[in-house]
Amino acid sequence: MNDTLCTNVLSGLTTGIELTYLTAAALFIVGLKELGSPATARRGNIIAAVGMLLAMVATLLNQSVLNYEMILVAIIIGSIVGAITAQKVAMTDMPQMVGIFNGLGGAASALVAVGEFWRLLEAGGPIPFDATFIAILGVLIGGVTLTGSFLAFAKLQGLVSGSPVTFPLQQPFNATLFLSFVVGSVYLCLNPANPAIFFALVGISLVFGVLFVLPIGGGDMPVVISLLNSFSGLAASAAGFILMNNMLIVAGALVGASGIILTEIMCKAMNRSLLSVLFGAFGGASTASGGGSGSIGDKTIHSIDPEEGAMMLGYARSVVIVPGYGMAVAQAQHTVRDLANQLEKMGVEVKYAIHPVAGRMPGHMNVLLAEANVPYNQLYDMEDINPEFERTDVALVIGANDVVNPAARSDKSSPIYGMPILEVDKAHHTIVIKRGMSAGFAGVENDLFYDDKTVMLFGSAQEVVSKLVSEVKQL
Repeated sequence: MNDTLCTNVLSGLTTGIELTYLTAAALFIVGLKELGSPATARRGNIIAAVGMLLAMVATLLNQSVLNYEMILVAIIIGSIVGAITAQKVAMTDMPQMVGIFNGLGGAASALVAVGEFWRLLEAGGPIPFDATFIAILGVLIGGVTLTGSFLAFAKLQGLVSGSPVTFPLQQPFNATLFLSFVVGSVYLCLNPANPAIFFALVGISLVFGVLFVLPIGGGDMPVVISLLNSFSGLAASAAGFILMNNMLIVAGALVGASGIILTEIMCKAMNRSLLSVLFGAFGGASTASGGGSGSIGDKTIHSIDPEEGAMMLGYARSVVIVPGYGMAVAQAQHTVRDLANQLEKMGVEVKYAIHPVAGRMPGHMNVLLAEANVPYNQLYDMEDINPEFERTDVALVIGANDVVNPAARSDKSSPIYGMPILEVDKAHHTIVIKRGMSAGFAGVENDLFYDDKTVMLFGSAQEVVSKLVSEVKQL
């Protein structure tokens, strides 16, 4: 009787856990859908977080969990670290934090693969082929995600050069290393009781991550971060197969699929294939040159002061603000919102033009402007705003470069030729706020700066926009 009761209880508990997993998966899908728009992104984040909470509680109710004390300690430590980083990390550093999170996700999945393989070795019995194969897959994806994400973090943080790093015979070396991994994997599947080969594969996967990101420049970091996010999801899914946890498999697959879709969107926004991003050694950091008025070679730039800029903006009927990474570095998003408010008080129609790859991660500009409480209905995607530029009195470019370069449309010799851009050069007038005449991430000169309808306002975005706000108030 007692045995029957225990069996029924366990059966009911298992059913309840699986139903909770199903509910959590549904919440993940709804959350991802809501994250597709800036207006609903916060709600989507909360919905997905509730789903994750349900998944965690259901997993902790599983009878295979043996040490609740250590899990509780880990939850407390993780919650404290998460709360501190959420408060302390600036919005401009979000790409670096995403990179770290991707790396930690890959590390967790790789450790699960290593731990499970080691447990099977310690058990002394035969190791199934599928367990060995999944462990190898988990180590490969998790290891690449770990070191690749940490190197991406270092590039974004300026700890190492953001320029592409290449060396002689790089591709043959990578191919040889990959072949070694394949041969080692085949050998391990045939002779699984060989920890030395397994840990050699772990080492190769970690090296792969470094070699994966090393030849990629700063201009391609949004694509890299998105792709590594996809990898972290695939690594989690592999860990789910190792642990036989349906929730982990589904959640990892959702992250992997959404990450690769976003990566494809980013590549289209740059008019480049994923292979050219990964192996093209493109997008290096460039050396800044001084700014100012006058001639550079046979080209002439036109510089104005904040008073003249304020008059152009204040007496315009319509203004489109184009934010870029320079705005993010200067943390000028709140000042930009103040400027927009002042212009609106004067009857000026203000819109914001968002390029998909502006900044250093997907949606970077949207996040920054949301922090400054910019109304969502003023944010326009590239496809929606480009037809408006011909009817726009002033386009105000703040720290953006490659994404507004007309060479992408007209110069077939340019490396960015064919990349969709924000067509600010079609506006009646364009004001560009920049520190100097340096090239963008792509390392190419911007033809917009020398256009007859373009004027330059040199200086930090924060300082220049603050002066514009003061001058507009006096109009």
